[in-house]
Order: sequence, then C-alpha cells, then structure tokens
Amino acid sequence: MSNFSIDLEKQLSKLGRDIQQLVERAVPAQGNVSFQPRCDVAESDQTYSILMDLPGMSKEQVSITLKNGVLTISGDRELYLEDDEELVKSERRQGSFSRAFALPEHSDTSSISAVFNDGVLKVSVSKKVSEEDGDSQSIPIK
Repeated sequence: MSNFSIDLEKQLSKLGRDIQQLVERAVPAQGNVSFQPRCDVAESDQTYSILMDLPGMSKEQVSITLKNGVLTISGDRELYLEDDEELVKSERRQGSFSRAFALPEHSDTSSISAVFNDGVLKVSVSKKVSEEDGDSQSIPIK
C-alpha cells in the first residue's frame, strides 16, 4: 500500500470521527436528557458494533431507531425505592438518555440487529452499500 493510500485512509477516518461528533452535538435530544451512557464503537471486516453500558435496565426500557442514516438509542432509567425507603445518597444517574450515531454510507441498514445481555446493549450493522430511503425504522432488541 502506498503512502498516499495510507494518508488518505487516515484523513477519511478523521473525517468520519469529526462527522460523528457533529451528529452527536446536532441531533436534538429526545425529552429531558439526564445522563449519557458510556459506549464503545468497534469495527471488523464485516461489521460495525456499538456496545453501550445500561446497568439496571431492561430491553423494554430502551428504544433504537434509524432515520436518514442516523441510529438513535434512547431510553429511561428509573430509581425504584421501597415505600419505607428514603434516598440518603445518590451517585447513580437516572432519567432519560439519547445517543445518536451516524452510520457510514456503506452500512447495510437492513442487517441491523440488537442484543441486550447482562446490562450491555450490542447493536451490529453489516458493511455493504445500500440505498437509504429516509424512512424511520425501529430495531427490535433480542
């Protein structure tokens, strides 16, 4: 591989990160966002994966949507206390959250899958050129 190809690849990767940061700032949050769950984005030869820590939540409390090439993960984490309990100290975040991820152009949006296991949500997208019609799509969590 030539130096030009390597440099071009680095520049495109930086551009992708810059666009991702722009999308995360520009996409309006849904409702009153209280916290931002930590996540990792991984890439293999065949897929992109988003791994998000959502401890204490169930898959029913999480929503994943796709619209115009932007994958949005949102939800609401509530604090549950017994009737006779009173919160003395609170360090765990609660409330609503929303995170948006711009999918690369060569993502196969028809292949998106989501699995929720042990408080970690994993959303996977295969790599492939596909036509995006701009319609909103809901992704089920298994």
